[in-house]
Amino acid sequence: MEISRKQLIEEQRLRMLLRRALIVEKKKERKAVLKEEEMLRKLIRSAILAEAKNTSIPHRSTGINVLEDLLKKIIPQLEPEYRKLTTSEEQRDSFRAHIISAVQNTLAPTRATDEADAEQNEKFIDVELEEVDLMEAYELEEVEMEVGGDEGIDIEVDDETEEGDEEGFIDIETDGAGGLEEPEEPSEEEQFGLEGEDETGRNLAFVAFNKIEKSITEAYDTLSDDEDKELFYDYLLTNLKLYFDKFEEELQADLPEPTTTEYEQEKDKLDAAPTEEEGEEGGEAEDTEGGDDELDLEL
Repeated sequence: MEISRKQLIEEQRLRMLLRRALIVEKKKERKAVLKEEEMLRKLIRSAILAEAKNTSIPHRSTGINVLEDLLKKIIPQLEPEYRKLTTSEEQRDSFRAHIISAVQNTLAPTRATDEADAEQNEKFIDVELEEVDLMEAYELEEVEMEVGGDEGIDIEVDDETEEGDEEGFIDIETDGAGGLEEPEEPSEEEQFGLEGEDETGRNLAFVAFNKIEKSITEAYDTLSDDEDKELFYDYLLTNLKLYFDKFEEELQADLPEPTTTEYEQEKDKLDAAPTEEEGEEGGEAEDTEGGDDELDLEL
């Protein structure tokens, strides 16, 4: 039985449509499997973290234990603000630099006081000796004054000089347009900022740090041991830097790939053009005229 050219073309078209339908279905199935696998990974990860949290063993250092509790409070406050900065890497670098600097500046007065107290305790005996020496010098001075009698040195005051000083005084604080204008005080964000850093990153860092500043100072103030304080301070800065590295890696993976109008136009043209496989199928359809009567329709 002969098959007409029209039937042949129709069968080839049907075969191509079926193949496309199978490809689309396979892609959908693959996406569904990947989605299920991703959900399963998240559930497993959450379960592991929850179990680790319940069975965590305290560190040998009280400072590290206090720091661990602090990080659980402040990291969830920092991450959302950091992830908002998607315009440029400079914004995120600015955010990072301002947070680290703010932590250092916040704890600097307390750390300086601790160091001064430590030095004062070490020099306590020397200070007592200095006070004794000063007392002896004071008693010796009293003896010399008694020996000298009532004689003293008269200090003459020049009345004309005093009057002249008052007349020669020039008051630069004048009212009106000719007066000197007081410079505007910088805003809290400007005082918080670092020179040369992106202002958007600075502003979000300012907002984020206001949320965590109290927690940091309270945690540090609970510690009294010098070694605990040093470990707390050093590992606080270290962990903040490591978490910012982690945020950046995750953000780079989530951000969409940059594109251009020209790229999208060329991509659309390629998608619309027939593929090489489809071209070969069309050629086979034309060559089959006058050939074998039977067609293998098995896919």
